[in-house]
Amino acid sequence: MKSKHLTPRPKKRFGQNFLVDENVIENIIREVSPQEGETIIEIGAGHGALTERLVETKARVIAVEYDRDLILLLKACFESKENFTLIEADALEIDFHGLVESKNRARIVANLPYYISTAIIQKFIEERAHISDMTLMLQKEVVDRITANPGEHERGFLTVLVEAYCETEKLFDVHPRSFRPVPKVWSTVARFEMKEKIGFEDENLFLKIVSAGFAQKRKTIFNNLRNAPKDLLNRFNEKGGVEKILNAAFIEPQRRAETLSLSEWIKLAQVIS
Repeated sequence: MKSKHLTPRPKKRFGQNFLVDENVIENIIREVSPQEGETIIEIGAGHGALTERLVETKARVIAVEYDRDLILLLKACFESKENFTLIEADALEIDFHGLVESKNRARIVANLPYYISTAIIQKFIEERAHISDMTLMLQKEVVDRITANPGEHERGFLTVLVEAYCETEKLFDVHPRSFRPVPKVWSTVARFEMKEKIGFEDENLFLKIVSAGFAQKRKTIFNNLRNAPKDLLNRFNEKGGVEKILNAAFIEPQRRAETLSLSEWIKLAQVIS
């Protein structure tokens, strides 16, 4: 399937590390278990190693790639396949509504460059009306941060963001030697299933509160919130001030943001709304 004469080299500016381990590829396909006719969107198709296996399942595969050299390779390999569509675009700028058929939701599969992992996960969450689940290969450190429990140092804004919108499951770790070029860090494949209910109505307010709460991780939740952006601080003051709001949410002002559970963040947002 793969073209022998087109072998673009990895580009550092795109953070490219191509998956070459057939066992890992098979493990990902087994975990995703693509079904004939469903829509799979692969972000960063690269050399097409995973794309090839996805196409073989007869799912409707939409491959997204930004590197023009890789576009040529992917076209040479797959453009004759009826269940394959290639999109040349930056994944952060894609309108998922335009890719997914009415009333259907796509599934995301991706080996994400480390440098855009946080931004692209936020993008997927914003587009969740058109996405049912995601199987993502990320830097192990990022997955550890996403799945950190309350009280663990790794817990941060990304943790609470993902926890609010997704059910997350670590699947398996991937050795650096599974890639070319070989990265300096381990990766982890994880599954993210979009929640049907998120527990709060004002999403913009919720995310502003969490972002302000984690502004400086070494400070208390009280100190971070009293230094929140002006529009948010005005809402606090309308409700009697930061300390009163924290007390109403049964949150000790001297706690740090990393100790708060998702339910406590939601309660805080409910008190302010």
